Amino acid sequence: MTDLFARPGPRWFSIPAHRPFVQDLAAGIHDALAPLGPDALSQAIILTPTRRGARTLADAFIAAGGGKAVLPPQIRPLGDLDEGEPPFEPGDLAVDLPAAIGPLRRRFELARLVKAHERELGRELDAAGALELAEALGGFLDSLQIEEVSGEGLAELVGADLAEHWRISREFLEMALVEWPRRLAELGFVDISQRRVALLRRLGEAWRERPPQSVLIAAGSTGTAPATADLLAVIAAAPRGCVVLPGLDDSLAESAWIEVGEQHPQGAMRRLLHRAGVERRDVMDWPASFTLDSRGRWRRRIINEALRPAERTADWLSVIETLRQEGRADGIDAIAEGLSGLSVISAQAEEEAASVAALLLRETLDQSGRTAALVAPDQTLARRVAAKLARWGIIADSSAGLSLAGCPSGVLAGLVARATVDPLDPVVLLAVLKHPLVRLGLPPDDLAGAAAELERHGLRGPRPASWSVLEQRLAAKSAERALGLAPRLRATLAGLAFTGEAEPPAQAARRLAQTLEILAADEGGDTGELWAGHGGEALGRLLAGLMEESEGLPPVTPRGFAELLDGLMSAESVRSGGATHPRLRILGAIEARLTRADRLVVAGLEEGVWPQGAPLDPFLSRPMRERLGLPPPERRVGLAAHDFAQAACAPEVILLHCERRDGAPAVKSRWLWRLETLARGANLALPGRPEVLDWARALDAAQKYEPAKRPAPSPPLEDRPRRMAVTRIEALTRDPYAVWARDILRLYPLDRPDEAVEARARGTAIHAAFERFALDYPGDLPPDAAAIFERLYLAELEAAGMPHEALARESALAREAALWVANLEARRRADGRAIHVEQEGALSIAAPGGAFTVTAKADRIEVDPAGFGHILDYKTGKAPSKKMVETGFSPQLTLTAAILAGGGFSTIGRAAPGDLTYLEVTGRKPAGREEVRAAAGEESAEAAARAVAGLAALIAQFDGGRAYVSRIAPQFVKLHMSDYDHLARVFEWSTSGEEEGE
Repeated sequence: MTDLFARPGPRWFSIPAHRPFVQDLAAGIHDALAPLGPDALSQAIILTPTRRGARTLADAFIAAGGGKAVLPPQIRPLGDLDEGEPPFEPGDLAVDLPAAIGPLRRRFELARLVKAHERELGRELDAAGALELAEALGGFLDSLQIEEVSGEGLAELVGADLAEHWRISREFLEMALVEWPRRLAELGFVDISQRRVALLRRLGEAWRERPPQSVLIAAGSTGTAPATADLLAVIAAAPRGCVVLPGLDDSLAESAWIEVGEQHPQGAMRRLLHRAGVERRDVMDWPASFTLDSRGRWRRRIINEALRPAERTADWLSVIETLRQEGRADGIDAIAEGLSGLSVISAQAEEEAASVAALLLRETLDQSGRTAALVAPDQTLARRVAAKLARWGIIADSSAGLSLAGCPSGVLAGLVARATVDPLDPVVLLAVLKHPLVRLGLPPDDLAGAAAELERHGLRGPRPASWSVLEQRLAAKSAERALGLAPRLRATLAGLAFTGEAEPPAQAARRLAQTLEILAADEGGDTGELWAGHGGEALGRLLAGLMEESEGLPPVTPRGFAELLDGLMSAESVRSGGATHPRLRILGAIEARLTRADRLVVAGLEEGVWPQGAPLDPFLSRPMRERLGLPPPERRVGLAAHDFAQAACAPEVILLHCERRDGAPAVKSRWLWRLETLARGANLALPGRPEVLDWARALDAAQKYEPAKRPAPSPPLEDRPRRMAVTRIEALTRDPYAVWARDILRLYPLDRPDEAVEARARGTAIHAAFERFALDYPGDLPPDAAAIFERLYLAELEAAGMPHEALARESALAREAALWVANLEARRRADGRAIHVEQEGALSIAAPGGAFTVTAKADRIEVDPAGFGHILDYKTGKAPSKKMVETGFSPQLTLTAAILAGGGFSTIGRAAPGDLTYLEVTGRKPAGREEVRAAAGEESAEAAARAVAGLAALIAQFDGGRAYVSRIAPQFVKLHMSDYDHLARVFEWSTSGEEEGE
């Protein structure tokens, strides 16, 4: 190392891609400086691209020291590739530079600028839309600052061949280039990119004029920014300085090297060397990289050849032959050796890919001392893998972290923001009350008990129209604990209310923070973990930024604020805390540049993922960027290709891709296609790991399919019901299992929170309106009968909890229905018949197990002057067919007629059965329909007699031990769904081939 420092001229080195970069770098520096004394190593300065790289290098020096205590060099990051980390500030060079504006404050200020000129853009923007455009504007300004482009050529960008909207974009950008620096000057800030470039420029000038005399090394950077590239040239020319590049390809033919473009993995380093005036042949191998590694050398050669410029892929055949000849010189097949340790797995979809990656990482941990890492640019996939590993109790050190919106504090903030929009949304209220951070000033057990009561008696079923209605529900059920909780919750959420239609986001954020603290406070006022931990701290910073720095954002509505907060939290990543496995890491492509593990799982190898597609720029087209001097989008592809090449050269690599993403076919990454094509040219195939796919598919696969048999419980006679309503007899006829579940086990279905009320409300309202109308007007009809019925019907709908927007739709239906009902009433009352509504009756029949009573509550019975009792049943849906009534599957009307004939209705007495009629009331066209199932006289009497005989026979069967089988009549399954089908596992046994029926 010291000899290399003594070499005249700039010193440029490279560590090959197949070598562990950080370990070789640390070993080479340690071996060169440690013999010079204990202080030699500590006086060296090493510059890395990122802070993460600096931490990794510091760990590598511990290993290089062989376990002995060492004073490591001064390791500092050159820049800020990891979002949220401050840039390197060397010495007092930054004394006269303004501070950098915070990322959140910058977004808000740019959004203010965008909003102020929305008219010029031809768009009306809310806060979320302004932030979206602000993000794009910030990216444009960053590009100008990093590339050190003034933007003076904007006026010449739009020619006659470009669309009009590009002219609007140009004028907006010209305005932004004037107003944004002015605004920054008013605030006393500069952009972070501008500040970093200024610092690097000052550092380069200082070291050029007064070169450091100590060892100075820049390692791992490819100098993509001009200021960084020029600084690297200064470092290489320093008296004891050098630059160490990652994976420079010295085997690529000179003719191909000349054609290396932006998308090539060597594109960034070619630009760097060209800018520094250095020839590729002058770049030396790093001393610690000379370790003999035949397989790694051939792997690097194959990867580099596979990714050579597209114009030179025609040379692959000659390259393959050359590789074979070089391999045979050592008696080894070079290509086969290079492919050893590399395998490819094709998963069906993202979920299977996550299982495969987790299993590969888990497998590595079974081998003592071996390390493993997942490298994937897809954060969603990384989080899926972390979740899969958690099933084995393994917590990986993941750079993807967790979205703030998914952290406990972020989840609660999002729920409370949604409560601002609709404070009585039962689902949101229950989610808030059941959140682990919520205390509401109560002991945990008291809160849980009161919340359970509130859910059971207040929030299940139709949504309460108001807090008063909610409290009335609770009072009717004597839910005392819930009655104590509801006002407390109401008062807490009242603090979220907007004073106007829209307000500044700062006010909404302040109220949200206050409400969160009230919700999270325990009996002593302690807010617990609301603001603690990584998630709580991130939420605190975000809300503080909204309160203090968002004055430039436009006012927001409650819904707009909820969407704004959700967008900001989703974009905020939170590093996972707690102890992580020391031999396992999940890394993004950038974080993995200087990291090496014994096994690398390289995932996300689909086009659009790795490499990512070119981002859409709403302000500049590709030709406009080129004319302005900004880098093309392909440059990002080249950097991603370099990251892939570095990872693919590791000793053991599994390349993982999905055949489908988001339900659509996926295309393999271009780099994987090239690698497979090169291998096929040598009559080889990339090895696979089919057994890992088998493991992944077996991991959550169902065992041998053994469907449940149709349930047929048979309780003892004393537990079987002796009294049932006619509607339950219908269930006993169709689905005895439902009777067993409800009438014997007493299992009653719970309403869902915020259950839709339309269908149920119509049925309840029609019954109530008919009853009220008949009671109020038992004789002659009033002249405005239709209007009266319409008011009664709508009042009942509102009382049932139907939303106001649904009521507006129902008004037209109610008007048509009321006209039909008024005509119906006039016609049926013409003979002066007596009308009885909601009458209860019963009839006992003899049965082997003792007397059995059938009961009925008739919607309406009309006794005409001839003594016939006409039975009517109201339906807002489809009435049972005549065939279903005659076959006994719908015995409601016929059994009610039998009760009437037997004198079971005490207020009416014995009467001959009249017409058995269903009234279908819809309000549509036609607005109603009378469906007679049996006519007055012998037909109704015979139908009633058959119904009683059928009931007696049915009860005798059950008294004799007949089982309560699920679904006696499967042919009616589509017409009649039971609340207990899931308990009976109807879908399972009915699709397993079991014989239907009995």
